[in-house]
Amino acid sequence: MHVEEWLQAIPPVWICVIVGVVIGLESLGIPLPGEVVLVSAALLSAQHVVSPLWVGVCASAGAIVGDSIGYLIGRKGGQPMFDRLGRRFPKHFGPAHIAKAKNVFDRWGMWAVFFGRFIALLRILAGPLAGALHMPYWRFLVANVLGGIAWAGGTTAVIYYLGIVADKWLKGFSWVGLAAAVLFGIGTTLWIKSRASKIEEPETGEAAGQRSMSVTSSE
Repeated sequence: MHVEEWLQAIPPVWICVIVGVVIGLESLGIPLPGEVVLVSAALLSAQHVVSPLWVGVCASAGAIVGDSIGYLIGRKGGQPMFDRLGRRFPKHFGPAHIAKAKNVFDRWGMWAVFFGRFIALLRILAGPLAGALHMPYWRFLVANVLGGIAWAGGTTAVIYYLGIVADKWLKGFSWVGLAAAVLFGIGTTLWIKSRASKIEEPETGEAAGQRSMSVTSSE
């Protein structure tokens, strides 16, 4: 059973609740398919199963609250927390993943939180990593709120209108959702890499990670 078929079997209000909870837990640092759930719910809204407005609102709220809790956890846990997670979940929190994310934070600061919402790796790590690196909370909050609304609201709107336009040709939700998510993710990633290449000097993720933690240690 596809995610959208499972969601369609439950009341609309619970679809919104599930969207908010799953995205919130993912933003908190738990590897869950938040984007898949959001895309599926947005496609259901195009079929008038649930309100697109409430899907966007719940997704935005889940993203903002989850990231904020993740920030607090990272602030208290620091590097030892990532070491433990790396041993238990090497596919998501391995040294290479953490070093890559730290490199992005070193170069982009609060913009890493904003644009990280659009990238699978940073969507999970942005909150905890910002806290562990002691990013000022007000800077994190501004980027978190703007990024959460832009990602959740924008994704819901794009998929909703795509579903409306494609409704007469649509045979199954999964292909449209997958295509839209892949194109959106690839486009955003390429844009960020293009911008980064203009302002950054070449540097390995490992070196960036060591420098970041040395700064954190000194604090």
